[in-house]
Amino acid sequence: MAFGSSGHAAGAGTANAPLRFNPNGRFKIVQFNDTQDDHRIDRRTIELMDRVLDAERPDLVVLVGDLINGGPRTELETKQALNNVVQPMERRGVAWAATFGNHDEDSTAATGFDEKDMLEFFRGYRHNVNEPGPEGITGTGNMNLLINGSRGNAPAFAVWLLDSGRYAPERIAGQDFEGYPDWDWLRGDQVGWYLDTSAALEQRAGFPVPGLMFLHICLWEHRFMWFASVDSRTGADHERAVRKHGITGERNEDECPGPFNSGMFSAIQHRGDVRGVFVGHDHINTYQGDYYGVLLGYGPGTGFGAYGLGGEDNHRLRGARVFHLDENAEGVLVETHNVFARDYGIDLSNTDQSTDPQPLPPGR
Repeated sequence: MAFGSSGHAAGAGTANAPLRFNPNGRFKIVQFNDTQDDHRIDRRTIELMDRVLDAERPDLVVLVGDLINGGPRTELETKQALNNVVQPMERRGVAWAATFGNHDEDSTAATGFDEKDMLEFFRGYRHNVNEPGPEGITGTGNMNLLINGSRGNAPAFAVWLLDSGRYAPERIAGQDFEGYPDWDWLRGDQVGWYLDTSAALEQRAGFPVPGLMFLHICLWEHRFMWFASVDSRTGADHERAVRKHGITGERNEDECPGPFNSGMFSAIQHRGDVRGVFVGHDHINTYQGDYYGVLLGYGPGTGFGAYGLGGEDNHRLRGARVFHLDENAEGVLVETHNVFARDYGIDLSNTDQSTDPQPLPPGR
């Protein structure tokens, strides 16, 4: 069986556990993030997801936070908003997992439906592979999802999903965050959980199991990489960064990490298993690069109801990220790239195309 962080089979009730590489040794992951709409979702968000799934035929989809916004006013509307963005995978029988972003609880004060409720709601779907997450660790649904090799029941790859939180507290030690970023950050117990779980997995498998890590809010190292610098942020710095880190893609807004560096990147380098850390949150950044042996990158914002580039180009970067894995290749991750709504001829006009919610499955 494929075991995750809790030691139980991944995705209770899923039709797709255990996940495994195909007979040809290949496995494909699609990342959607920032679908970020309410129960009346823009129809083009679903069209984009449908077109990507039909074109790419992934083995796993990861929803990387900000699945909904603060629009729902009732528990039913929250469920409808969530259901809208999982139906493309459910209709196709594609395994999927989700982690949370800073906006997913924006409606909770009105609805009483929080991230723990959302996770439980997800786990009732036939093709969901989320786990409850380890107890006593910050965040909701932190998990280590294993993908078995094409032969036998040994893990060949790990997918790490971590809840990067919402917003910084108002004060710590009597000090506010004026002048600092006020997003949240991975906490020390989450970093410790990754270190412990990674080490235990290596001991059981007999080798460091390569993997990808997904979280919504970027690491500080994403911000450092674009300019190959902590403080200097000039065009010349970026040109040097492109040469050094092989950066491709666009950066159209400042990265938005939390006020503290969590230390997760240092932990990843220490363990040597995670091949890449991919995030959402900053909708109009699409870049990736090799930062000292670890790919750091963004998935483009998927949702047409969320902010974009503005003006006539507002929806130009709506899209998804695709990951190609090969169990016979060194490091297993062989390639990743973005695909965009414009590639499929989807309408990019600045018009409201919200639609009635998808029907909830029976019993949901």
